Amino acid sequence: MAKKDILEELRSKLGDSPEENAAFLKKETERFIKEGNAEGIEAAGTLILENMPQNQKDEIERLTQIDGRPLNEIYDEVVKLINDKKITEAKPIAEKLYKKIITDYPQTEKSKFVSLRNPFEDNFYQLKFKPEQVLNRTPFDFAEYITSYAYLLVETGSPLDAIPVLEKAIEYNPVDCGPYFELAEVYKLLKNKRQVIETTKKTLELASSPVAIARCYANMGYILTDMGEYDDAAAFYTASVIFAPHPMIPYEMQALANKKGSPIVRPEREQIVEAMKKYDIEFGPNEDVVSVCAQLSVHYLGEKDIPNALQAMKMTYNLTRDEKVKELILKYDPNAERLVPNQTPVEEGGKPNITQTVNEELK
Repeated sequence: MAKKDILEELRSKLGDSPEENAAFLKKETERFIKEGNAEGIEAAGTLILENMPQNQKDEIERLTQIDGRPLNEIYDEVVKLINDKKITEAKPIAEKLYKKIITDYPQTEKSKFVSLRNPFEDNFYQLKFKPEQVLNRTPFDFAEYITSYAYLLVETGSPLDAIPVLEKAIEYNPVDCGPYFELAEVYKLLKNKRQVIETTKKTLELASSPVAIARCYANMGYILTDMGEYDDAAAFYTASVIFAPHPMIPYEMQALANKKGSPIVRPEREQIVEAMKKYDIEFGPNEDVVSVCAQLSVHYLGEKDIPNALQAMKMTYNLTRDEKVKELILKYDPNAERLVPNQTPVEEGGKPNITQTVNEELK
C-alpha cells in the first residue's frame, strides 16, 4: 500500500483525543516496524508529528534536521557529490552529518539507538546480541550514512581515521554486513592481513545472502594470495564462485597460477572445507542466520502475511537451496520467475563503496 493510502487509512481512525491518537499511532508504528513496511513507518511518523504539541515538534525538527534540512536530504547530497567525483566538496558535509548523528543519537548504559532495517535484522540482532538496553529506532539508516563518511576519509588519504568511524557505523547496526565489508577494505589498503581475516570471519557470521557470503570468500582469497597461501586462496575463490559468480574470479585464479608457477587444480568440496578449517571458518551460511530466516517464514505464514513470508522463504532458499522451501515458495507465488536474484555482486543504487575485492594488478 502506498504512503498516501496508508495516511488516509490511519487518519480515518483518529479521534478527538490527542493522547489516544498518540497511543494509536505508536502502536501502528511498532506494527509497521515489525512488518518492515517503510511506507507505513513514514506515514505514521507524519501523523505523529502532526499530532504533537509545538514544543515536541521543535525537538523532532532539531533531531532530524541540520540548518532546516532533513538529514536524509543532506545524505542524498553527499551521495550525489560522490557520484559526480566531487570528493572534497562532499567530505565536510558528510563530516557535519556524522557529528550530528553521534552527538544527538548517543549510546548510554540504559539505551542505544539502532538502525535495524527489516524484520530479519531486528530478529537476528535480538538473537545474536541479546541486548539489555532499551533500543531506540533511528529515523534514518545511520550505519549507511556513517559508512559513506568513512569512504570519503579513505578517498582523501585518511584510511586510519576511517577505522573508528566504521566501528561507530557498526554500533548503529551490528548485523549489517556493509560497514564490515568496508572495514575489511580499509585493512586491505593498510596491508593488515590479520585484521582482514578477523573482520571477514565476523562478517560471515552475519551474511544473509549468497552474494555477501561470496564476497567474504573472495576477501579471504585476496588476502591469502598476499600471504602466499595459494592453494588456500584457490579454495576460497572456488567457494566464492559456488555461492555467487563474479567476473573477476577467473582472473584471480590465473594470477594464482602465475604466482605459484604451476596450474591451480580446482579443489573439490572436501578440500575447500578442510582449507577453511585452518582459519576457523565453516563452509556455507551461518546456522543462526538460516534459523532466523526459517523462523520468520513460519511466523509470517502463521500471521497469514504472505508477502513477508515469501521474502523470508526466499532468503532461506537462497542460503540453503532446500527443495521443500522452493516448493512452498511456488505454492504461494506460482509466477516466481527467479527464486535466486542476480548473483553477480553489484553495488546498490550507485552509493559509495570502498572496493578492493580483487588485486590491483587485475583491475
